[in-house]
This record gives sequence, C-alpha cells and structure tokens, in this order.
Amino acid sequence: MITSVRKTFAVALIYSASLGLGFVANASAQSVEESQRVARGLSVAFEEAAKIITPSVVNVSSTVKAKAARVRGRPGSPEGVEPFRDFFGDDLFDRLFPDQGQGGAPAQQGLGTGVIIDDAGHILTNNHVVGEADDISVRLQDGRTFKAQVIGKDSRTDLAVIKIKATGLTPAKLGESDNLKIGEWVVAAGNPFGLDNTITAGIVSAKGRAIMGGNQYEDFIQTDAAINPGNSGGPLVNLDGEVVGINTAIFSRSGGYMGIGFAIPISMARNVMQSLIAKGKVVRGWLGVGIQNLSEDLAKSFKHSSTEGALVGQVQEDGPAVKAGVKQGDIIVELNGEKIRNSNQLRNLVATLTPGTTANLKLIRDGKSQDVSVKIGELPQQISEEETEVTGDEEASASDVLGAKLQNLTPELAKRLHSKQARGVLVQALKPDGLGALAGLQPSDIIISVNGKRVGSVSDLKELLSPQALAAGVRMIVETQGMERFVFLKNEG
Repeated sequence: MITSVRKTFAVALIYSASLGLGFVANASAQSVEESQRVARGLSVAFEEAAKIITPSVVNVSSTVKAKAARVRGRPGSPEGVEPFRDFFGDDLFDRLFPDQGQGGAPAQQGLGTGVIIDDAGHILTNNHVVGEADDISVRLQDGRTFKAQVIGKDSRTDLAVIKIKATGLTPAKLGESDNLKIGEWVVAAGNPFGLDNTITAGIVSAKGRAIMGGNQYEDFIQTDAAINPGNSGGPLVNLDGEVVGINTAIFSRSGGYMGIGFAIPISMARNVMQSLIAKGKVVRGWLGVGIQNLSEDLAKSFKHSSTEGALVGQVQEDGPAVKAGVKQGDIIVELNGEKIRNSNQLRNLVATLTPGTTANLKLIRDGKSQDVSVKIGELPQQISEEETEVTGDEEASASDVLGAKLQNLTPELAKRLHSKQARGVLVQALKPDGLGALAGLQPSDIIISVNGKRVGSVSDLKELLSPQALAAGVRMIVETQGMERFVFLKNEG
C-alpha cells in the first residue's frame, strides 16, 4: 500500500515537473516574442521619423574667395567657425575649413546641412556653415540644386537663414524643445562628411548646456545621437519627426564622433529664425548688466546662502538696469517670477523679452531681498570683437603671490585694451598653477579693486594681498574685455 502511494506521488511529481518545465519554456518563448515585438516597434518608430524628416533635409555647400576677411587670426575662415576647432580637432578642422589660396582663386569652405522651414524656400542652418561665403549652393533630397541667398545671420547663437527659389518643397514641422525629457529618444539627420541622407539615433543626455561662453547665447541639448562634421545645421527630431533642435557642435579629441553632440533647442532657434526673416537681424531684450555665476566663496562673501542666481559684476552706464537702481554686487534670483539658476539662463531669458516691456527682478543685496521693476531695452548690435594681445617694452613687475606678471595700467595700455579705466593693474601673464589663474584671472585682465579699495598700482595690490587677507579671502573687481566681474582669492595653504 505504501509502495503504491509512493509510486503515485512520484508520478505526480514528474507530471507536475513536466508541466512546470513546459510553463517556463512557454513563458520564455513569450518573453522573447514580446522583446522582439518591442524592438520592431522601436525600429518602426525610427523609420517613420526618418521618413517624415528626410524630404526636408538639404545639403549646404559654400565657397569663399581669397579676399575673405581674417577671423581670429585665420585668413579666410568663415565667421564664427574658429571656436569649433576644439570640437572637430585640428586635422579635420583644417581639412573642412582650409586657408585660402592665392590670387583670388575660390576655395571650398565647408559642407553642412540645413532644414526647410516653409514653402517660401527659407532654410535654417548654422552661421558657421554659411559664414562669409560668396556662393552658397543647396541640394535637395530629390537631387535638384539651387543657389541660395543669405537672409540673415546671428553669430551669437550660430544660426542663419538662407533662401532658395524652388517649388515642391517639404517644410519640416517644428516641435517644442521645452518638452524634451532626459532619456528621450531623438534622431539626427544630415550629411556627415558629405554623405547625403544620413540618419542616426540616440537619446537626450542633458539639457541647458553652455559650452562656448563669452557673448554667446547657449542652451544646448546634449545628445549621444552620432553627430559628425557635415551634420552642422541639420535637424534633431523627436520620434514624431518634429524638429526639436539644430545640430551644431560635437565634443571630440580626434575630430570624429565621441558620444557627445550639441544641438540648439528649437525654442531658441524659432525666435532667431522669425526675427531674421522679418527684420534681417535679431532683436533681443537688454538689461545692461555684466553677469557671472557664483562660486561658494563668492556667495559667502555676499552673505548669500546659495550659488544659484546671477551676480551683477557691472552695471552699464545709461542702461536699463542702472535706471532701475540695480547695483554692482546685486544677485538676481528671479526674473518675472522664474527662478534664476545661473547667468546663462538669465542671459537667455532677457534676450527673449520684447524691448519696451517691463520686467520684474528679485535681487539679493547685502543679504536682503528686494524687488525691482526694469524697462527692457534693445540689445545693441554686436560690435566686431578684436583679440587684444598686450605686448611692448613696458617694464613689468612679477607677483609671487598671484603667480602673475603684472604692470601698472597706463593711458596707452588702456586705449589699446579699449578700456575706460584710468587706474589699475594689468595682468600680463599667469602661471597655470598660480593662485590667480586658479581663481579665474585671465591675461589682459585689469584689476580695479580689492575688498572695495581702489587699486592704483602694483604696490597697492601687493599691500592689499597680504598673507592675512588672503588667508581670510579677498574679493576683487576685475575688468575682462571691457566688462567688470568679481574674482574671489583665497590662499588655502
């Protein structure tokens, strides 16, 4: 009897095990099938996005004759391309943007991409793609080629609008870049290395990047969708085929793709594009302040509990801000109710404001909050910038404290530096590992004051930078390329 029960139990176990194995095998098969279904669905999404955007993508090529102006010391370089040397690498950059030949012979200056934005033939691309080109050619996806005219360019965002006379165009649909999420799938379309009709896919890896600095307006979308030279000016699209960005730059040590690309968000590009088409220039709001980010030391020196906000390093004479009572050393923490994280965000927000309208600022001054209303002005058109190198036989004085070569500012030096300062100390050179360089001083900076005390000479500066003062930390005002800013020095040793 017991043996019979055992046999029955054993049979039951074997039967149950076989059912379990069958269930596992069936579940595994279902899992594979589900994974394949999801993968095919994603593949179809990429296919549809490519199908939608491809007819709107164009190849842009430009030529510049030997008469082209020198830009940043490179003869014949299209306006605005030199900053991209760091992204493309020297070797590839020189092949994409070669120096001009002799005798006025035309030279190929660049190949890029553009995207059709309306039936009238307007095409959005990068400023560094068209530069100072004498001739611009656009080739459509159907093989037709047209000469293009420049409608407007904006070096501060690296955007340009060109136009062709053509029928049967397919304009792209512009999306909303503000709605993009980190991790969202995107597709980059363009002509990398002159290879037409190339599509790559990736995700949005970051937003709000600033990579150039200076007077640029930057709010880059960072993506790992492969972007290479020639993709510049092409569209970055979401899975609905809507343009959410304009591919602009890559980060590269070799000249090729290294997993990081940058695109101008379409929210910024749309405003620039519309202004260029309507007026041939970009009209931006203007506050009339020089602003900078806060370090922890600077924030503490202003009795501010956070590094968020934009520190006012300079208030321009007769500008909107000075008329509203904004002062040097104020920290702008809100604009029209929107919290300000850093100076780049504030610069971009002010630029979108309509000149003549009133904006509300929240400031921190001496540790206390203040509300200020300011009438927004119009940003003056950009004055051509010159790289100024300080040279000459003037006797210089070395400062071991700063790790810098310093000299008294003279009227002649101030004139050459386009500075209105009558007194100060000029920074001629810096040791890379010196206290001054580590704190953010730059060659050609003019040191104006230390802890609120005016600096008239190198000897004044040395007295103010005593070991005791540096141990506690000092706050300096320096002028950099005509704009004043704060620098905090502290000797931790």
